[in-house]
Amino acid sequence: MRIVAVNVGRAVDAEWAGKLGRTAIDKAEARGRIEVGPNGLAGDERADVEHHGAPDHAVYSYAREDYDWWQRELGRELRNGCFGENLTTEGLDVNGAVIGERWRVGTAVIEVTGPRVPCLVFRNWLGEKGWIKRFTQAGRVGAYLRVVELGDLGSGDAVEIVARPEGSVTVTESFRAYHGDKELLRRLLAVPGHSPVWDEVADRVLGGRRA
Repeated sequence: MRIVAVNVGRAVDAEWAGKLGRTAIDKAEARGRIEVGPNGLAGDERADVEHHGAPDHAVYSYAREDYDWWQRELGRELRNGCFGENLTTEGLDVNGAVIGERWRVGTAVIEVTGPRVPCLVFRNWLGEKGWIKRFTQAGRVGAYLRVVELGDLGSGDAVEIVARPEGSVTVTESFRAYHGDKELLRRLLAVPGHSPVWDEVADRVLGGRRA
């Protein structure tokens, strides 16, 4: 299990990027060692801080294997970083990782917090008809992570799973919880230190009935 690409990008103006009119989804591969700070990778920027600015969205990871699957489905080449991820992995089941799972990459430790939920900017960036629906149905969503220990990392670094909470839900299952699976959401809410965003999801999905 390793990192095959580390990707960062700066926000740029884009008419197609929704109401904000800016996006940093276009990531380019970074060379050398990259510092991992409390809010993500050095040299990376998030334009939509309202939806992606929290520390629980500090790093986004996507598997090269899922890119390869999408290439066959879409009939087009998809380079590393094309989906806006910071870490492109190989040999790691990103969607099978569980909420609260911790990875050591280089000298940093990062923790899985939830799935990527496709948005208008992502759809417009890919330019694929029905993209949000297709991405949702495929369930190959990738994982957001928070930074637990600062450090540095680079392309080629191994990914070591250093903690995997029992009873947690996978990234794929958390995506289903986000979309209304009440049983999975209740399991997720029992994970110690879960992202506050899941409490907001619970207000929407469960209302006042969390037991």
